[in-house]
Amino acid sequence: MDPANTLLLAAAIAFVGTHFALSHPLRAPLVGAVGETGFMGVYSLVSLATFVWMVMEFRAAPEGDLPGSGEIGWIVATVLTLPALVLFLGSLVKNPAMPNPKAPTTIDRAPTGAFAVTRHPMMWGFALWGIAHIVLWWDVRTLIVAVAITFLALVGAHMQDRKKEALLGDAWAGWEARTSYWPQWGNLLSAGWGLWLAGLVLWLAVTFAHMPGAGIAAGIWRWF
Repeated sequence: MDPANTLLLAAAIAFVGTHFALSHPLRAPLVGAVGETGFMGVYSLVSLATFVWMVMEFRAAPEGDLPGSGEIGWIVATVLTLPALVLFLGSLVKNPAMPNPKAPTTIDRAPTGAFAVTRHPMMWGFALWGIAHIVLWWDVRTLIVAVAITFLALVGAHMQDRKKEALLGDAWAGWEARTSYWPQWGNLLSAGWGLWLAGLVLWLAVTFAHMPGAGIAAGIWRWF
């Protein structure tokens, strides 16, 4: 492996590993030592530092050193990124997985919108983004970051369920009974026209910005 990609791999492991460590085994002792506010400060600083390290190593790594998956790969990636953004946007409203002292009241309801698809729409949005970039098979650096994000999202969602079960007990168990970890794709189209419209607008904007930002045309812009 190219030395630059080795450094990127180390940064990606640090980014994922510190997220898991701080969210689970180290959370309680750190909260006990510095309080909830202090813990959030530590968590944010470590997350930012490891993310910046990963971005820097990504930029230093070789580009386009894999054969790519051709037009089929681009079509698949283009299709996957739209529902990824729909799920992400849907996760920003009444998401009980977010830090929220009123969480029990946000899950004492029928799941609607993106939550009718999965109780972890944000995580699955990130995972679909990662899978879309894995499918492209463009370069090792993209593969490393995409696998790291996908792993963090899907394993993190599972671990989040265990943590919420311990914190919220029957309230979260009831939410789990009404929702699904695995996406129920048949419910995606009924998530709401407003959500889909917002997702479509963001998808067009993000894929359009891919050219100046990454130097590669993405989304439908690749064919215009």
